Amino acid sequence: MDKPKNGIFQRFLDGVEWLGNKLPHPITLFAILAGLVLLLSAALQPLGISVEHPGGEGEMVEIKNLLSAEGLEYIFGSMTDNFIGFAPLGVVLVTMLGIGVAERTGLISALLRGFVLSVPTRFITLGLVFAGVMSSVASDAGYVVLPPLGALIFAAMGRHPLAGLAAAFAGVSAGFSANLVLSGTDVMLGELTIAAASTIDPAYAETMNIAMNWFFIAASVFLLTLIGTWVTERIVIPRLGEYKGENAEDSVNDDTLEGLNSTEKKGIIWAAVSLAVGLILTALLVLPENAPLRGTEGNYMDQIIQSPFMDSLVPIIAILFFIPGLVYGMVTKNIRNDKDVAAQMSDTMASMGMFIVLAFTAGQFVAYFNESNMGTVLGVYGAEFLNSINLTGIPLILMFVLLTGFINLFIGSASAKWAMMAPIFVPIMMQLGYSPELTQMAYRVADSSTNIITPLMTYFAVIIAFAQKYDKKMGIGTMISVMLPYSIFFLISWTLMLVVWMLLGIPLGPGSPIEYGG
Repeated sequence: MDKPKNGIFQRFLDGVEWLGNKLPHPITLFAILAGLVLLLSAALQPLGISVEHPGGEGEMVEIKNLLSAEGLEYIFGSMTDNFIGFAPLGVVLVTMLGIGVAERTGLISALLRGFVLSVPTRFITLGLVFAGVMSSVASDAGYVVLPPLGALIFAAMGRHPLAGLAAAFAGVSAGFSANLVLSGTDVMLGELTIAAASTIDPAYAETMNIAMNWFFIAASVFLLTLIGTWVTERIVIPRLGEYKGENAEDSVNDDTLEGLNSTEKKGIIWAAVSLAVGLILTALLVLPENAPLRGTEGNYMDQIIQSPFMDSLVPIIAILFFIPGLVYGMVTKNIRNDKDVAAQMSDTMASMGMFIVLAFTAGQFVAYFNESNMGTVLGVYGAEFLNSINLTGIPLILMFVLLTGFINLFIGSASAKWAMMAPIFVPIMMQLGYSPELTQMAYRVADSSTNIITPLMTYFAVIIAFAQKYDKKMGIGTMISVMLPYSIFFLISWTLMLVVWMLLGIPLGPGSPIEYGG
């Protein structure tokens, strides 16, 4: 792929690509980090470093040497438990069993295609961005369906196809952490955040839930849709100019532009009916007095927020995806018997193989970090240092957002980054009076916004391949230059929204405050 060689920004991008490619695979990276924790614990323990536990009553915490006889016994004796006990492992796999069926039967793809193709022409850009943001419930479908579909629709309208591709890509990737419903991302990151918070305040961690950012991410959908539409219409389309490529006419006849057939429409209708029934049954389990999943203490809202229902969100999410996916598959004949269902669920688990291996090495790192007490010590000293330089409040959040965005240029996996960062930054922020929920949301804002300008993002090469259908000279630098305005405006506007949310003190989700008062 061609790359312009001049310009400071292009040289910076080349450096990002070079350095990112030099980093080891996340699986290897966590293995290295786990080894470093062992070595550091052995080096620091003789120094007698200790702090007062933030959640205790005068209890002193010292760094443990994990290479001592006792430490080695722990390493070998806990390895299996560290893997099985890795916070996101079980919940992510359970969630994906349901989401995977909805994706593999074609339900999610049909919904995205049907929505975009039904949007009036004057709202097509807004519809593309909105569909992209909402596609984060099943990110693979969003990346595969929407960018090429957006390009085709724009070409059919006589507009530059790369603008349509860019709008969809921005919604899918830069808006990854915004949605009206909870998704696997909430489950994966939430469990890591809860685990990190438990090192400082186990009692507080027990009150947390995976919907901790739901209010904020739902409101973010509308902000990002409007910002993405504005950037496309006001910046990207004028910059790209008129499209005169040789593939414009051919692309209009692409099969992808065909609307939903009668069978697909019927499948969506019955899937919607089954979802409605599922939602009604779920409501009956939690809303009526003495309902089995409703809490028993406090006022009505307390009984909903602090309830077995909130503890059961993972299987509920899985079921609410599984049933409509199953119904859609049966109507469209993509599912003919129980063997097809088993095969689709098995295929979903097979696609999670990389995550499962990652969970093994990440689980060891997180467990060693916690067992050595380095997380608690680093949290206390880190908070004291930030206090000493008066870096608190909004400047602290802004610095954290910028740091996360920078790290995201080199490490693409959201779960891998947060598995590394949560044990360090969640305790620090708690010591400074900010809730784990806020720290997670600040992380998600930065992580999502910069996804589209890192060449190391998993689907970046796929997007370039789609783009080269219309511009054979499209390279990494050119693609990033097209997407950069989205990243900048998403990051600025989304961060400002978070700051305003903080100042107003609005909960980020059910029972999820801005401040931590432990």
